[in-house]
Amino acid sequence: MSDRFTLGIEEEFQLMDRQSGDLCSCAEGILDKARPYFGDQVKPEMLQSTLEFVSNVFPDITAARKELHAARSLLSRIVEEEGLALVSAGTHPSASWWDQERTLHDRYIELEEEYQDVGRSILIFGMHVHVAIPDNELAIKIMNQARTWLPHLIALSSNSPFWYGRMTGLKAYRPVVWKRFPRSGIPKIFTSWEHFDGYVQDLIAMQCIDNAKKIWWDIRPHPFFHTVEFRAFDMPATLEDTLALAAISQALVAKLVWLNRHGQEMPTLATDYIEENKWRAMRYGLDAEVLDFAQKRRLGMRDYIGELLDFVDDVVDDLGSRQEMKYVRSLLSDPHGTGADRQIAVYLQNRDIRQVQQFLMEQTMQGIISVPSSGS
Repeated sequence: MSDRFTLGIEEEFQLMDRQSGDLCSCAEGILDKARPYFGDQVKPEMLQSTLEFVSNVFPDITAARKELHAARSLLSRIVEEEGLALVSAGTHPSASWWDQERTLHDRYIELEEEYQDVGRSILIFGMHVHVAIPDNELAIKIMNQARTWLPHLIALSSNSPFWYGRMTGLKAYRPVVWKRFPRSGIPKIFTSWEHFDGYVQDLIAMQCIDNAKKIWWDIRPHPFFHTVEFRAFDMPATLEDTLALAAISQALVAKLVWLNRHGQEMPTLATDYIEENKWRAMRYGLDAEVLDFAQKRRLGMRDYIGELLDFVDDVVDDLGSRQEMKYVRSLLSDPHGTGADRQIAVYLQNRDIRQVQQFLMEQTMQGIISVPSSGS
């Protein structure tokens, strides 16, 4: 491939007390300790129980694996020294948003003033994946076409079955909380970059937003980075899950770009149809029965994701992500394949939410060797 589909990954970690399993509103202190090592790659979020890590730009998934492993190793040691654990999940099993402290930053003060309890209750944790597309017109086409597979990605990343100490009955409850925000969810179809930019400029002119970063769709053309940004994911259960989702996002973009450049554009599906499958993915995860509106058929989510893997297979070796695709296929054959499935299985053993919290601490560090945060 002549295109370089470089990657960027943003991860929102929970800061959990190692003893109690409660969230800790202490990001400011952790950031002070982490910045000498990470600089601006570590950032606050609206609630101080969240620590965000923003990666460098990766040339490929191999580079992503190396950096994210090292970053998680070091971050975990930094928080351990404060009696905390780094946790990767879309929601905390039992925490309530009204117990969390807000970050005193102009942007978050502004968001709280505008969105009130909708903003204050955003006790959710996600991952964003950026895939580089330098051509704006092509980015709009790819966004339109990639929307069809957002439910697949939500199902694979599903890792938020609990909310306020309740098993919600959904595999991914995070999207329910996020949907309260304006300009969120599945974007409509845009005919061109001019169409998209006109929409953005109208919102800015009418003082609805100050820039396009306040358009929070599940997928969007990033206004500054020249990427297509996938935003629908729960924070995945493990580093392997994170890398697999990033690899699928990259492969999907690469395949769609190749098709478009060879005059084989994929059809764009109406937003209402995608929403039907999104709900099924949120409710049932990999166990969902989903709807192929193009071919007028129903099939299991695992089979549908298998077809997605087949669809992108001819670009995988060029991208160097064969290992990650094999991992996804292994998840499809595992009845406890996603983070949500694993959390629920732990809970159903004796219905003790504290065991789920302990499990999340351990699972986040699966395959990670903690490294010292000092030179000693």
